[in-house]
Parts: sequence; C-alpha cells; structure tokens
Amino acid sequence: MTKNIEATFDAHFEALLERYQSLLAEHKYDYAVIPSGMPIRKYLDDMDYPFKVNPHFKAVLPLADHPHCQIILPQSGKPTLCYYQPVDFWHTVPVDPEGPWVKYFDIQIIQRPQEALSHIPKEGRVILLGQKEGVLDAVSFSAQNPETIVYPLYWHRAYKSDYEIECLWQANVIAARAHTAAKDAFYAKETEQGIQLAYLKAAKQLENDMPYGNIVALNSNGAILHYTGCEGEPPKEHHAFLIDAGAQFHGYASDITRTYSFKKNDEFAEMIAAMDEMHLGLLEQIKPNGSYVDLHIQAHHQISDILNRFGFIDMAPEQMVKEGVSSVFFPHGLGHQLGLQVHDVGGHQTNEQGGVTNPPEQHPFLRNTRKLEASQVLTVEPGLYFIESLLKDIKSSEFNNNVNWKKVEDFKKFGGIRIEDDIVVTDKGHRNLSREAFAQVD
Repeated sequence: MTKNIEATFDAHFEALLERYQSLLAEHKYDYAVIPSGMPIRKYLDDMDYPFKVNPHFKAVLPLADHPHCQIILPQSGKPTLCYYQPVDFWHTVPVDPEGPWVKYFDIQIIQRPQEALSHIPKEGRVILLGQKEGVLDAVSFSAQNPETIVYPLYWHRAYKSDYEIECLWQANVIAARAHTAAKDAFYAKETEQGIQLAYLKAAKQLENDMPYGNIVALNSNGAILHYTGCEGEPPKEHHAFLIDAGAQFHGYASDITRTYSFKKNDEFAEMIAAMDEMHLGLLEQIKPNGSYVDLHIQAHHQISDILNRFGFIDMAPEQMVKEGVSSVFFPHGLGHQLGLQVHDVGGHQTNEQGGVTNPPEQHPFLRNTRKLEASQVLTVEPGLYFIESLLKDIKSSEFNNNVNWKKVEDFKKFGGIRIEDDIVVTDKGHRNLSREAFAQVD
C-alpha cells in the first residue's frame, strides 16, 4: 500500500466495522457471513470463467482476487477471516496475509473451502451477505442479504472515506498512464487490438483485471455505446478514436473516456474541443446540495447548442430538449456513482431504508438521481453520437427537415464523442481525479 493509504486505512476500517456491527445489533442479528465467492466452471470444460469477487466482501477487505474466503463478522468483537491458501502446484497460491487490515482479523488459514464451515457459528441468528453457493449450501442462514442491512450499506457506500478516495485516485493514475499509451497507439495507426494491448501493458494489468470491458472504438464504432469488438485488422483510414477504459486499485475502479480526431485540426477536433469545454463547465456547477438530475438536463441543453452551432440541426436548443431530439444524439445518462463497482450501488436511493427516486421519464437511462453531497464520487460523461438506429427516428418525425442530413452523413464515420472524468464532490465544489491524474503522468 502507498503511504497515504496506510495512513488513512485505520480510520476507514474502524468506521466501517462500527457501521456493520451497529446494523447487526439494531436488527438483532448475531453474525454476518461474507463470502468472497467462488469461480464458476465453464460448461463441459475443466476451466473457470474469470473470477469476480463479491462486492460485499471487497467492501470490507482490499482483496479483489481471492476466491473461497469467508469473513465471519460478529455483532461485537473481532471478525474472523477464513483465508484460502491451498497447497497447489497447478495454480498461483495466494501469499500470506499482509497489509494494515491484518490486525483487525482473527485469520484462519484454510487449505480447502469446506474447512471454513467449522468457523461459521452453529447458533444464533446468522445472515449471509452475498450468494449462497459452494460450501455455503450446507449452512442454514437466518436471512440472505436482508434489506434492513444492505440498503443502509448501499446508502453509505456513496460517501467515500479518505482511504477510498486515495484508492480511486491511484486507479485514475493507472488509467491515465494507460490512456496516454492508447492515444499514442492510435496516432501510430494501430488496430483496435493493438491499442488495447498498449493500454493493458501501460496499466500493468490483464484484461480480466479491468473493472469493466474496455471500449476501444475506431471510427464509426464509437457510435456503439458499449462497443465490445476489438478488431485486429486496421481500418482503411483512421478518422477517430473513442476509448472508455479504467483500472482497479485495491478493488476500487476508475472510469475514464476520451475521444480523439486523427487529423487533430479538422471540424471533428473542433467539436471535441467544444464538448470538452462544455464538460468542464458542467463540473464547475458541482457542489453539495446540487441536483445531478438538473446537471444532466443542462448537459442536454448544451449539447443541443453544439449541434446547432456546428450546423447539424436548425432548432433552438430548448426545443430540441423539449421534443426529445437531443436524446437522439445523447441517449445515455450523464454518469453514475463510482467506487467498488463501476456503476456503484445506491444511485437512485433517497434514504437508508431503500426509498427510490426514479430518473425523469424522458431520461430513463440516468443512473444517478441522488442529491450531490460531499465525499460522493461520480462520473460525468456527456456524449454526442451519430447512431443510425436513433437517427431513423428523426427521419420519420416532423423534425426531419430541421436536420442537415448531408452533414450528419459525413460525420457518421467519426462515430461520436464522449468525455468522462471521475469527480469527488467536496465541501466547496469538486475535485477532478482524472484531470489530476493526467497532469501527473504527462
């Protein structure tokens, strides 16, 4: 761990443990069992799918790649960790437990998953936070993921401790370094596959270590919002590059998007600059008690203004938003909560009891409707795309004649623009982890 993380871990963990144990006491549960999870075997095969840890587990421990472990957390006292460390010459064996978290656990080394059963209490009210699978099928739990426990946990996950913000910052540094390598590979006329390999090498992480599947999109592929292809053949021409990719640090994710024009000085590059200016302007409005929903709607107005200024649509921005025309070019939400998961939990919650504020009917894909508060970490990612299936909706509408279809057709080859940063809400405004990280690696 870095020096800053070691210095902040104790306060983070002690507050976290107090929250869990207070919830158990309040709802009269004696223990919580939190499994790390187990690999899933591929059908008719002797290999497993890539392992992804139970988010409840890594919320307590910075162990993102350790299967078959179990945390037994009592209503009071020291938690137990069943730490899986098999005798194995086929696979890499986990190292001995180390780090500032070790002193907080009674660590029991287990060589087989079923050995954990002897450490799980046989009496009292025991709940499970996670999936019931593997050896846990033999355990009778009083409740599994009870809402009275998980909703408060989800609610508080939005408020990041100093330790968590430092982890998110480190994840941004790794991603910024890798983004820079990917940009250089694009301008060297690499394929999508070549760019992806450059990214992974610079991040020093494998593809399965990424917090989500990297979006590495050349040209019109940038119009596919969750593009999962990774073409090994070069395009006839390099026009544009959109990359949405992050990294992990101690289980915490970064999520950054950048867009580039190959010619650097054409009209598409000017549009990217306009979107970046608009993006940074939106960030200046982030402050405690602000409305993320209002910020999302304002992004629609400003994207509409860009569409008008660059001659794509002859309509007032207000009318574009009112009639839903802006959603054809900006169909997704402005961003989401970020932390242990890329799309972190609790984005629509209104209280600890699990109340929900749904997104506006006109903007159903907005992932965050919570009031902005200090210590929240969110992404802000406005976008502008030329998506054929959505453009057809305008062609069949009363607004067909308001669109400069020749210019739209010319710009389809660029795919689209998305710019995304990871933002900490502070007492007075915001901190941009992504821009700070890029400044450090440049």
